[in-house]
Amino acid sequence: MKIKVVVHDAEEGGYWAEVPAIPGCATQGETFEELIQNLYEAVEGCLSVDVSIAQVTPEERVFEIAV
Repeated sequence: MKIKVVVHDAEEGGYWAEVPAIPGCATQGETFEELIQNLYEAVEGCLSVDVSIAQVTPEERVFEIAV
């Protein structure tokens, strides 16, 4: 799997990065090498969260909205 990451220079030094495809997935590192290592851990952690399937009755409606 390949995933795009946006890397930023941190104001206090070092770097921080976010993964746009995974909302809320971000990390930081003092060096670029540390950032890369932390990114692997952050993505793995974000993707390993258990998400239970919602039980929907025929009377309920399900739809998506963009915000």
